[in-house]
Amino acid sequence: MITTTDLCYLTLHELGGRIRAKDVSPVEVTEATLERIERLNPKLNAYITVMAEQAMADAREAEAEIASGRYRGPLHGVPIGVKDLCETKGVRTTAGSKILADSVPVADAPVVQKLRAAGAVITGKLNLHEYAFGTTGVNPHFGACRNPWDIERITGGSSSGSGSAVAAGLCYAAIGSDTGGSIRIPASLCGIAGIKPTYGRVSLRDVVPLSSSLDHLGPLARSARDCALVLSAIAGRDIQDETSADAPVMDWSKGLQDGIRGLRIGVGTYAMNDAQPAVRTAFEHAIEVLEQLGAKTKAIDTSMLGTYFYVGGVVLLSEAAAYHKDNLEKRAQDYGEDVRMRLLSGLDQKAVDYVRAMQYMRDLRRTCDDTLLGDVDLVAMPTTIMTAPRIDTVESEDPTLGLSRLTLPFDVTGQPSLSVPCGFDDNGMPVGLMLVGRRFDEATVFRAAHAFEEAAGVSSRRPPVD
Repeated sequence: MITTTDLCYLTLHELGGRIRAKDVSPVEVTEATLERIERLNPKLNAYITVMAEQAMADAREAEAEIASGRYRGPLHGVPIGVKDLCETKGVRTTAGSKILADSVPVADAPVVQKLRAAGAVITGKLNLHEYAFGTTGVNPHFGACRNPWDIERITGGSSSGSGSAVAAGLCYAAIGSDTGGSIRIPASLCGIAGIKPTYGRVSLRDVVPLSSSLDHLGPLARSARDCALVLSAIAGRDIQDETSADAPVMDWSKGLQDGIRGLRIGVGTYAMNDAQPAVRTAFEHAIEVLEQLGAKTKAIDTSMLGTYFYVGGVVLLSEAAAYHKDNLEKRAQDYGEDVRMRLLSGLDQKAVDYVRAMQYMRDLRRTCDDTLLGDVDLVAMPTTIMTAPRIDTVESEDPTLGLSRLTLPFDVTGQPSLSVPCGFDDNGMPVGLMLVGRRFDEATVFRAAHAFEEAAGVSSRRPPVD
């Protein structure tokens, strides 16, 4: 008989199959998840708001629907968490801030609506770096989010609670946002999978923005397959969102077993000399695994990512400052020190620099597939150049620029970019492998990530939080 802990560590794919076969019930699974949240959240601080009563009601409804033959699909009855900047009807949406601490929306954001339509059980609202503007998850208003592999270390951010909750078995998948790496960084540092899909794939409507030109929504989960299942549920055109792309939605879980023999993978070398030795070692081994699976690899020039990073910084700072300008003038003291200083820096940006950066970014999004993937199918890089630092060091040694150095460029290009675990450092902290594909070619990214996960076996390890 499966234990409660084992049940909470099933992949979403595995759990969905058991629910469909009626081997386990949504009520049983949700009860186990909520009990685990009650036990471990005080240690991890992954959730800001736990929606226990509503989750149980939704689980009972899902169980009744499945019993009567109305099975909605692989998310039906599955507990999923939502980053606390996606609006939820009747449940506060804080964006990790003091300013929105008591904000209660009157409707669900489209991404939440789609999760509910797929039958998912929403367990609660997940902690994050204040206003999603940082990579550590150290939040002065709701407390630091802690890494299940070592609770004295950061989770990465800004989707910090999303990374921690999935890694610790407090939900089977979570919605995160990614403006400079905020899905992939916590995925990397917490040893799970996370995808920033193509810009425009998932509606941003009714989600507290950081930088609308760079913001992406996407899932974090225990495997690339799980991310594919969730993305298929939440993607799609939203005519009320001007950033939303009119692109077909696929079942990205199909074709994952096709393998990667003959796939051409460019190995990015940008910033590799600055990466920690353990990161370089794990990445080099990951490339060997991909080669053993039949992929054809070659080193490619990715030095242009330094320019992309600069452009992204100008756009992000400018747009974030514009959104927060009124509150900065009236309530500056209600921001955490790190976020306030970044926003004030954004107010100093010159209009001409922002306009030029936007022009560069628009041109880049038209040409990036040819520039970066002209003669390869994917680019492979480490997700971050470092593993998770200790919480007590981030104030004196802010890791934000280092953690986002390899991720932010792909928010600028808008290309799909996925992180999967590829190893551990000497302290037992996870290292991530990042795979980047052509715009709207999530299918190839998922296929390569799945093949790597199955061959490497890294994703099956559990953190020692129990």
